[in-house]
Amino acid sequence: MTVLSLTLQDGASASKKDVKITHAVIGGWAGRNRADIDHHIEELFALGIPRPKRVPIYFRMAASRLTTADSIEVLSTKSSGEVECVYVQTGGKLWIGVGSDHTDRDVETYGITVSKHMCEHPISDTLWSYDSVKDHWDQLILRSYITENGKRVLYQEGATASLLPPPELIEKYTEGKPMEEGTLMFGGTFAAKGGVRPADKFEYELEDPVLKRKLTGGYNIVYLPIND
Repeated sequence: MTVLSLTLQDGASASKKDVKITHAVIGGWAGRNRADIDHHIEELFALGIPRPKRVPIYFRMAASRLTTADSIEVLSTKSSGEVECVYVQTGGKLWIGVGSDHTDRDVETYGITVSKHMCEHPISDTLWSYDSVKDHWDQLILRSYITENGKRVLYQEGATASLLPPPELIEKYTEGKPMEEGTLMFGGTFAAKGGVRPADKFEYELEDPVLKRKLTGGYNIVYLPIND
């Protein structure tokens, strides 16, 4: 369990609350288009990461790995982030944020679930109500940027139209039951431009072009020494 200080924005109303997360889930390979899913599967397979047994697939993660901090510490120089929508059930409502499924790629080659526990998972400190975006959900845009060799580079970009919508992804996980209060779920990602790779900084955003607003976040990656 963890408690995150988050701003919940519903239309013109916004309030800051301590949100208790008791159940964290990573939804993997959650696209609508099988060709796009296969492309991402092969992109990761080239790094030695096994192909999933089914899609979508869900991985449990300790809620304590969630953070809104602007830096994380990692052991592996081969860890990397992935921009994803974040779905949070709190106060009897579904809320939408954005975050990074930061993963240790070395560990992922022999244990995907274990790899999710190796790194903290940053998320935006503001969430939108799902009700405020559900009528134009497919028009939202996810992006990520990395800093490499001192330059800010577009790393991922895609429309939520290519991902399973939140109710469908959630329903597949809960087997048709309502998502439990205090649950947070990552909602899938896109292939990386130029291939999956580590970086010194990772930035992520969710753009709503209809209501002309963005959710943003970013963090520096601090590599810890290994003195074995």
